[in-house]
Amino acid sequence: MAFVVSSGSLATTGAGVTQGWAAPRLAAAPWEYATIWRRQPQVRTVIGFLARNIAQLGVHTFRRISDTDRERLLDHPMAVLLGSPLPGMTHFRFIERMVTDIALYDRWTGIKIKHNGQLRILPVPPSLIHPHGGNWIAPEYFETAGGREFGPDEVVYIHGYSPSDLVGGESPIEALRELLLEAHESAKNRAAMWKGGARTTGVIVRPADAPEWTPSDKRRFREMWRGFTDGGGAEGGTPILEDGMDYKPVGFNPEQAQYIESRKLTREEVSAAYYIPPPLIGILDHATYSNIKEQHAHLYQDTLGPWLAMLEQELIAQVLPDLDDTTGVYVEFNVEAKMRGDFESQAAAASTATGGPWMTRNEIRGRNNLPRVEGGDELIVPMNVTAGGLASPRDTAPDTSGAPKARPRLRTKSARPDDLGTEAGQRDALETSLVRWTEQKTDALRAAAGAKDAAMPDLLALWAAGSEDRIAQLTAMLADYGFRLAQLGAWDVLDVWNPDAVDWSADVMFAWILAAAETHAEQHEEAGRKAVAAVQEAGGEQWREGLAAAGAGWATLAAARATTAATEARSFGGHDAAGASGLTVKVWRTGGTNPRPSHKALDGEQVGIDDVFGNGLRWPGDGAGETEELVNCKCSLDYAKEG
Repeated sequence: MAFVVSSGSLATTGAGVTQGWAAPRLAAAPWEYATIWRRQPQVRTVIGFLARNIAQLGVHTFRRISDTDRERLLDHPMAVLLGSPLPGMTHFRFIERMVTDIALYDRWTGIKIKHNGQLRILPVPPSLIHPHGGNWIAPEYFETAGGREFGPDEVVYIHGYSPSDLVGGESPIEALRELLLEAHESAKNRAAMWKGGARTTGVIVRPADAPEWTPSDKRRFREMWRGFTDGGGAEGGTPILEDGMDYKPVGFNPEQAQYIESRKLTREEVSAAYYIPPPLIGILDHATYSNIKEQHAHLYQDTLGPWLAMLEQELIAQVLPDLDDTTGVYVEFNVEAKMRGDFESQAAAASTATGGPWMTRNEIRGRNNLPRVEGGDELIVPMNVTAGGLASPRDTAPDTSGAPKARPRLRTKSARPDDLGTEAGQRDALETSLVRWTEQKTDALRAAAGAKDAAMPDLLALWAAGSEDRIAQLTAMLADYGFRLAQLGAWDVLDVWNPDAVDWSADVMFAWILAAAETHAEQHEEAGRKAVAAVQEAGGEQWREGLAAAGAGWATLAAARATTAATEARSFGGHDAAGASGLTVKVWRTGGTNPRPSHKALDGEQVGIDDVFGNGLRWPGDGAGETEELVNCKCSLDYAKEG
């Protein structure tokens, strides 16, 4: 392979700047794309998002030893090259420029050089180098702006798709050209509007039948008004309007000028051209915590995945053959580091995967900057892992056929409380309380919206102001009722199989009940927010009636939420007591006057105590299931020691 040889200076490639030189194969002059990137904030935002997120990933070099074994190569020439593409250039800047050029021009070119005996790659801006000659399959050579020519084997040339040949790609900017031009002209028009029309904030209207002013009257009023308006009225005071005068505002505000909507539309179109979900680049109109989390997880799979695969294959195809020792060598972006969960999730997965604890006490103490302790280098393995037949210390006890389960938590005897009431009574009380609470919060929002004849305020802002308090109140209410319903469900099982409540305590259920209550509270809060958002979006003079209707709908949802939460709490309590009592199977019993078909089909289905039913639920109302399987469910479970 051919190289440009240099002993220190990188300027010998001839890639100098010549004003007016342009790549003839580009659909537009290269400086036009550069101008778009500099002046169009939406283009810069989207391309910068791609480049920064890919550049932050390390590119690791591996050797494939077998289908099940590979070795990471730290000193391989490819690893050295990617770690330092040029003296003084970091891996981040190298990949950032590569991705930015491809996203903007749909092409990237780097010149291979030998610097002090090692292969290096000099990235050249697309405006300074272009393919020349050859045919539709491959160029004959590459020419720089300084007139220097390089053979195809002396450069790394990455490009996208073109419908006309295999030599170059077509920039996505071409597909966005009309939209970007429209956005540019709109921005110029808005700037002119604000410059000319926005200076006059209002006019003073004097009735036609008002007495005529003398020159001294006009001068007196003009001086009074100027004295008030100079400095924006910052010094205080109140202007006095005479003879029935009226002040009428004029001009435009940002909402009337549709400034925000226009910019948002442009960003959405640009993000669509680069296949990026809008919430990832700051368009949060329809974003929630759950879908933001999912989209972040999909970022490195669906959005950046094709980019990473393309870059990996291009580096292997165009750079690796110029290096020594290429057998089984390949490169891969370190996506795994971004796909890992938080520390708790990683620890749980590692514990399960290894079948036992995987860190010593001194290793943990070292991570927390604590000194070592004597005997802290021994790996402690719980007895339930070595003697209980479990795959992981996170598992519960083994699935036995007769003996009660051994559960890794403290159990004490517990007598059934006398003040739990009945299940029907607790269900009705929860529904009444939740519906009343929902109606009160709707009334509070309507009161905060202002007088009857007032214009519609920012309802979502008023709603957001009380969100945290509402969730806290809801969580407390649902946890209170849920704990009593869970105990009622538990005692339905204990009365039959374990009347003395051996190995069972209600206290161990409270943490789970509290977490479930918080989930239901957040879901009910989100339902209310969506109802308010619909009223805000509809607008109009009848917004108060719309807000009342939205509150009524939210109250209806509250009744359904109460039924769902009650079923879940009661079912969980029964399941908890069944596990403590050594029961091994559970049977689905369809309940309610009009059960959904999927639940009706489950009636009588029997599974193991730790298994799930045909609809994927562990028990009726299981919060881990799909929403359509949970709402208004009134089913129950029966338990037994054997099938």
